[in-house]
Amino acid sequence: MSSDCDAHTWYNEYMNEKKTILTGDRPTGKLHLGHFVGSIQNRLKLQSENDQCFYMIADVQALTDNASDPQKVHDNVLELALDNLACGIDPKKTTMFIQSQVPEIAELTIFFMNLVTLARLKRNPTVKSEMKQKGYGDDVPTGFLTYPISQAADILVVKANTVPVGEDQLPVLEQVNEIVDSFNRIYGTTFEKVIGILPEKNRCRLIGIDGNSKMSKSLGNTINLSDDEKTVTAQVRKMYTDPSHVHKEDAGKVEGNVVFTYLDIFDTNTEEITELKKQYRKGGVGDMELKNRLSARLNEILEPIRVRRTELAKNPEAVMKILEEGTKKMRKEAAKVLIEVKEKMKIQYF
Repeated sequence: MSSDCDAHTWYNEYMNEKKTILTGDRPTGKLHLGHFVGSIQNRLKLQSENDQCFYMIADVQALTDNASDPQKVHDNVLELALDNLACGIDPKKTTMFIQSQVPEIAELTIFFMNLVTLARLKRNPTVKSEMKQKGYGDDVPTGFLTYPISQAADILVVKANTVPVGEDQLPVLEQVNEIVDSFNRIYGTTFEKVIGILPEKNRCRLIGIDGNSKMSKSLGNTINLSDDEKTVTAQVRKMYTDPSHVHKEDAGKVEGNVVFTYLDIFDTNTEEITELKKQYRKGGVGDMELKNRLSARLNEILEPIRVRRTELAKNPEAVMKILEEGTKKMRKEAAKVLIEVKEKMKIQYF
C-alpha cells in the first residue's frame, strides 16, 4: 500500500457507498491538535455519511506499554470520551465503546495469531519504529509486538472495512489485510479488505511544536484540545521558527518553520498567509507577529471545544453511561461475527 498522501485521501468511487467505520485512540493522555487534524475531522465527516460507525477506546492496547501504570490508562478513558464528544462525536451516530469490555476481540485475536508469523510481526515498519522510540530490544513485551494482530481483531470483529488513520499506521492496515486474505483463503470468504482513509493533503502528520517529530503525547511537544487559552499561547511561543531570523528586518526561511506549517493548516486566509511568507523571506515580519496570529487562530478553533468539554465534565457519570451503552451494542454486533467465524473454523459445537 503506497504511503503517498494524495493517493490515499478520498476514494470518490469507494466512498459513494455506505461503509462500516471503526476508529479509536489509546487512553494514555488527552488528545491534541495532531489527533484533531489527523483523525477526528475525518471521524466527524464519516459519521455524517455512514450508518455504521464505531469508536474504540483502546485500553488493552494502551496496556501493552503501560502495564505497570494501569491507573494512567484507567483515568484517561474518561478524558478520551470527553475530548471526542466535545469535538462533535455523536453517540447516536457513532457507537463508542471500551476495548477491554468486549471479550470477543480477545477471542478473535487468538484465532488470528495462528495466521501471522513472528518474523512478519518484527518486519512491520510501524512496530519497528515504535519499538525504537520506546527503547525496546529483544525484551519487547509480547503484547506490544503482537498489537497489529489485536488491531485486526478490533476492526474485523464488527466487519469494519474503513478506518481513518494516520500515514504511520498504513503498515498496520497492510498486515490486517494479510490476515483477511489468509482467513478467507483457509476458512472461506468472511471478511472484506480494509481501506485506510488518510487526512487531507498536508495534514497527514502534524509536526510537534519542537519541529523535530510528529506531535506526540510521549514527546511532550503537543497542544492539547483541552488546553486553556493561556497554555495554547505559551506553547505557540515555544514553536521552532528560523534560528537565523533574529531581527524583524532579517530575511527568514519559511521551509521548516513550524509556525508557518501550522498557519498553512489552520489559517483559512490563504492570501494573507502567502503574503506573509513573501514578507518573511525578504525581511519585515517578526516571529512574534506570526505567533500571535497563530495563537489567536488556534484559540478561536479550540474555544467551542473547550466550552463543550467543560460542560460535559460536570457529569462524568453520564459520559461513562454513553460508553457503557455503546459497549453493550458493540458486544451484540461482535457476538454475531464470532458465531460466523467459529462456524467457518469448525469450532462452533453447541
